[in-house]
Amino acid sequence: MDILLDDAKSEQQFRHILTQIPLAKNGETVAQMKERGLIYKVNWGASIISLREIALKQEHNHLLALKLWNKQWRETMILAAMLDIPSEVNEEQMDYWTKSLESPEIAEILNTFLWSKTKFAFIKSLEWCRGKKHMVRFAGLNLMGRLAINEKSAMDELFEPFFDVLSPLSKDQNLKQVFYRSFILLGMKSKPMNEKAILFAQGLKELDSLTSKTLSEMILNELRSEYVQNLFVKNT
Repeated sequence: MDILLDDAKSEQQFRHILTQIPLAKNGETVAQMKERGLIYKVNWGASIISLREIALKQEHNHLLALKLWNKQWRETMILAAMLDIPSEVNEEQMDYWTKSLESPEIAEILNTFLWSKTKFAFIKSLEWCRGKKHMVRFAGLNLMGRLAINEKSAMDELFEPFFDVLSPLSKDQNLKQVFYRSFILLGMKSKPMNEKAILFAQGLKELDSLTSKTLSEMILNELRSEYVQNLFVKNT
């Protein structure tokens, strides 16, 4: 990544934020996370709401975000996503942060607050879906779903390349939940995309994978449901 010279303002913001995070400590949340297998280097258990309150009092700053990420606390990584400037993010940073992910929570936060707002979002989502590491593929799928929500007015053609990379991911039991959630969002983007998603889901039945077959039934039940189909009627 680009090397940025430190400055007094960013350092002052950084030090101030480090004093605010412990004030939002929640030991019960930490215990619950550990029970769910979410282990961090340092975790104060601060809620997303509390961290948003901290972020809202700070000026967005790319250098500050890099410093927060490098601290590697759960809370500093979340605040890095909230306080970075999307226009100053490059592909190298996106790859570096995403490939170092160890938690689905941080992956979802990054996609929601930062990656989905960058000009590289579609490229990286598609690229990460082809990745080898579990968390990279998770991030790619989750970002696809986030883009389907955020970019409702975007051309469907931007999403069509995903159909070329999703079949292998449908076989991974560990990606089943994020695949289902994100694919449903893709299939709800528009009526034409809904039809293409249904056709793709039908094809999953033919794969030599119980997970793919199960996903096929789950997806078809949802995308063909009266609730989803009525959404397209309301939007016409």
